[in-house]
Amino acid sequence: MRLDKYLKVARIIKRRTIAKQAAEKEKVEINGKVAKPSTTVKENDILTLYLGSKIIKVKVLLTEPKKDQLMYELLQEEKRP
Repeated sequence: MRLDKYLKVARIIKRRTIAKQAAEKEKVEINGKVAKPSTTVKENDILTLYLGSKIIKVKVLLTEPKKDQLMYELLQEEKRP
């Protein structure tokens, strides 16, 4: 699944256009590498998002939504200094 779509479907970012803009501005990394909006997200990838004053790190558990299951595991959330 595309990165921008995954961020929206997993409800990490509310709108796909915002997810796309974040990736275009190099605020999203997959496994430590800057990712484009069209980058493919796979299970067990580690996503790092630099959103405003927060740094969010999540592990991808599912790439397709399933009822009553989270698509990611929150590994770390911290405020930037």
